[in-house]
Amino acid sequence: MNRRFIMMLVAGLLSLPSSLNAQHIPTLEEAVNRTLIKTEGGGSVNWMVDGERYWKWERNANGGFDVVAYKAKDNSKEVLIPAKMLVNPKTGKPMTVRNIVFNKENTKALVYTNSKRVWRYDTRGDYYVLDTQNGEMQQLGKEFPESTLMFAKFSPDGTKVAYVSQNNVYVENIADGIVTALTTDGSDIIVNGTFDWVYEEEFGCRDGFRWSSDGQYIAYWQSDTSGTGWFDIINNVDSIYPIIQRFPYPKAGTTNSAVKVGYVSVNGGATTWIDLPGNPRNNYIPRMDFIPGTNELFIQQMNRSQNTNRIWVSKIGEPKPVNIFTDTDKAWVNTNDNVLWLKDNQYFTWTSERDGWRHLYLISRDGKQTKLVTDAQMDYENEVGVDMKKGIVYFIGTLDNYTQRYLYQAKLFGNGKVERVSPLNESGQHRYVMSPTGKWAVHTFSNAQTPPVIDMVSFPGHKTVCGITDNAEAKNQYKSLGLNPKEFVKTKSGNLELDAWMIKPINFDASKKYPVIIEVYGEPASSTVQDVWGGGDLWDQYLANLGYIVISIDNRGANVPRGREWRKCIYGEVGTFASEDQARGIQELGRKYSFIDMSRIGITGWSGGGSQTLNCMFRYPDVFNTGIAVAFVADQRLYDTIYQERYMNTPQNNPEGYKKGSPITYVSGLKGNLLLIHGTGDDNVHYQNCEILVNELVKHGKIFSQVSYPMRSHGIFEREGTTMHLRKTMADYWLKHLPAGGR
Repeated sequence: MNRRFIMMLVAGLLSLPSSLNAQHIPTLEEAVNRTLIKTEGGGSVNWMVDGERYWKWERNANGGFDVVAYKAKDNSKEVLIPAKMLVNPKTGKPMTVRNIVFNKENTKALVYTNSKRVWRYDTRGDYYVLDTQNGEMQQLGKEFPESTLMFAKFSPDGTKVAYVSQNNVYVENIADGIVTALTTDGSDIIVNGTFDWVYEEEFGCRDGFRWSSDGQYIAYWQSDTSGTGWFDIINNVDSIYPIIQRFPYPKAGTTNSAVKVGYVSVNGGATTWIDLPGNPRNNYIPRMDFIPGTNELFIQQMNRSQNTNRIWVSKIGEPKPVNIFTDTDKAWVNTNDNVLWLKDNQYFTWTSERDGWRHLYLISRDGKQTKLVTDAQMDYENEVGVDMKKGIVYFIGTLDNYTQRYLYQAKLFGNGKVERVSPLNESGQHRYVMSPTGKWAVHTFSNAQTPPVIDMVSFPGHKTVCGITDNAEAKNQYKSLGLNPKEFVKTKSGNLELDAWMIKPINFDASKKYPVIIEVYGEPASSTVQDVWGGGDLWDQYLANLGYIVISIDNRGANVPRGREWRKCIYGEVGTFASEDQARGIQELGRKYSFIDMSRIGITGWSGGGSQTLNCMFRYPDVFNTGIAVAFVADQRLYDTIYQERYMNTPQNNPEGYKKGSPITYVSGLKGNLLLIHGTGDDNVHYQNCEILVNELVKHGKIFSQVSYPMRSHGIFEREGTTMHLRKTMADYWLKHLPAGGR
């Protein structure tokens, strides 16, 4: 064999697709444990008050973790808090620190440690004040039981700290450790300074108090849970007798907690309750904060139907709040975060869908003037930051590809023109953590095939200052697997175009027909078809390489930036349009791609996706023949007030909608194979849903399979071996009931 031929052969081999050079199909263990691709973080940073530096944790030469500040302009660093300072003064052992918050001067820091989980988040623990100059550590709330302090915050002048313990609000003077109780009626029923279960889950509310601008008052929420139905979770695994866990949980159409807001002097005394109109059990107060530099509270109050958001301003010392603005929608309105006050508080920013798109508006203080800031046929998804000096607001959105996200800018007092800022050559999703000045941002770019690339950029201009991580190793690890990448495609439900993706096995043969596993969510809270890095999609790749095509479709109502009509056309119809679109969508893909075997269509989903799995299996049994439903809502009346009523109104006002949207209504339609999976300790979507559905399936003589995980929550991840067992159970079920491989 001559040299020239050998060189040509080698060149030819090198030019072959990577999938032929090297292939490694993830094992179940590798897919679950995510050991094949290791990405570095760095995109989530904590900007400091000066807007020129950010801090992060960094391992030192001794194996400890220092708090290190980096300058944005040149990436130079300094150690703000060495690991040797973060030592428990009682035990002399290193602390496990959950979070650190600096005062304005960076001379003191609140150190949050010994944290404990409360529902979703570990929001109670112990707090210490650390003097960053001399390392002295002072514990707050020493008189309270261990790990009971919540949301500790410095006063504006840094001399005091306020916090919540056991549903009461306190202020502690740092200099002498004197603690003043601002509330004393906190109990299992009365909740001060934090929230009940449903406010946390659906409004994202946990921290329930605010310092006034002058540091003389604390404004806080109080929830009276009396009259709200209590739900019991039975723990049968941690004792020889059952342990009952009880908490208030208002189910759709039932009685809410009575929620109100008030303020109290930091020196103690009586609370002044703000006289908001309406029944406190049939109105919500999802947001409240002080207008910057004032002692005026800016309060958002929603009616129970959540189609009206009234804005009130209440000044400390004045008896009545003033309604300055009201936003309405025939379906629902959303809470407004990142409200920005401009021109000496003469204007504030507001997002609304009043013209068919989610846009940013300027509203005058008296509510009489409304000006459109983002005048484009696109949704303003979320604010990234503001350059006050230049009058520019930066935000995330997309003009034409709803699976992708980019940074845009607009003038706050301009003509409404919107300009893209993210690089044109980086197709996918962009995320930014912007400095308070709007001058710098940590920028993260990724797409389905590209692990996060993180750099520091300057504005205006989006110029790269320095790289933080390019995750080149992770990119090579992903590429070396030789897997078929996620493909983004289009399908239809009637005349409506839908976004979808598919993953094929590496030995895919287009002349054969393959079974399909559809991953569905389908509810208004999220979206599954996104061009963003998902760790290499190793679980989906594992399933695909068992011999399936894995597909996901975003149905009507999915939370994507396609305008108001797309998102809100499902009002009162949650579950019905979703299952219809999933059925029509896969049928259209079956017509479009001959390699899809329409006689072998499976579907699976978690939470709302579990509900849609059931709806698809029961309502379209001739399309879907195998399903795995995880942590599902079987009857919409069993879910909470805020979420379910936002999209469906109450069961009393929309009984037909609740009936049509609930899978349990269509149990008699089941023909195929069905596996139900649920955690008995699920405080979100209660195990009650599974038991009620099982009862109905038995009543109709339907054969099904069921796996219950004792005392696992909605994520079904707690306790040893759980995640592996769950995924193996799912994989085994697919192989047994939805025969794999091309035919």
